[in-house]
Amino acid sequence: MVLTIMENIRKIRVSLKSRATFEGAGVRLKRAFGYADPSLDPFLLLDDFHSDDPNDYIKGFPWHPHRGIETITYMLHGNVEHGDSLGNGGVIHAGDVQWMTAGSGIIHQEMPKKDQNDTLLWGFQLWANLPASHKMMEPRYRDLKNDEIPEVSLNDDSVKVKIICGEIKGTMGPVQDIITEPEYLDVTISPNSEFIHHIKDGHNAFAYTIEGEGFFDDTKTELIRKETLVIFREGDAVKISTENDEVRFLLVSGKPLKEPVAWRGPIVMNTEEELSIAFNEYQNGTFIKHG
Repeated sequence: MVLTIMENIRKIRVSLKSRATFEGAGVRLKRAFGYADPSLDPFLLLDDFHSDDPNDYIKGFPWHPHRGIETITYMLHGNVEHGDSLGNGGVIHAGDVQWMTAGSGIIHQEMPKKDQNDTLLWGFQLWANLPASHKMMEPRYRDLKNDEIPEVSLNDDSVKVKIICGEIKGTMGPVQDIITEPEYLDVTISPNSEFIHHIKDGHNAFAYTIEGEGFFDDTKTELIRKETLVIFREGDAVKISTENDEVRFLLVSGKPLKEPVAWRGPIVMNTEEELSIAFNEYQNGTFIKHG
């Protein structure tokens, strides 16, 4: 992509290594972030679960509620079986994406499946906040198979981009009509190559490195290696370049909500009163509003 003279490359605001933690019934994972930060708004959390030891993940994420957010699960390797209080169920396979809008409330479980021949499980879960106007919307799922997610090649095949959400050179990702206008790309850049991508004005953007290493702005003062979160400053575009090694990363951006965040566990609302109502409803059996 060719930038106009008026456009400027976003600089790195901060880079942070993901940190080991436990979640669910004892799943060992790495958390890139898990907090409400104005520079990440509307995104709240990104988890990287990556292990070839079933003991790290087999206990999974048993039944739990969500309200007020969207959860986006992207699998690179292995399978996760899911089910919910509305009767939905299925398996997320390697390369698949599940974009779940919890809205007014859903109770579900996500359980990794053990493969005797290939024990590697690798995937990501991203949480995106919903605006106050949509927190109590009807829950919905968008299950996307690997072959439904387009991949484009750029710069003489030195850059490959899987488009989950967003647009590259006229190719649209399958997830559309999301109020925060998110873009979710899986990008691989060959050695000695670069990728320049426009980010919408006013949108927040971050990258998370999956493999390899590269430079994530045009200063080239900091070499970013795998399992690192990069939060970008304001600007018109991002520029990622490589030298001797390739780099693969998730590139995510979205329109900030700029609303109060009241967050407790799997439920995110705007006020503490709304949180109390949600947990009281979960305890007394009135949590589910649709279905």
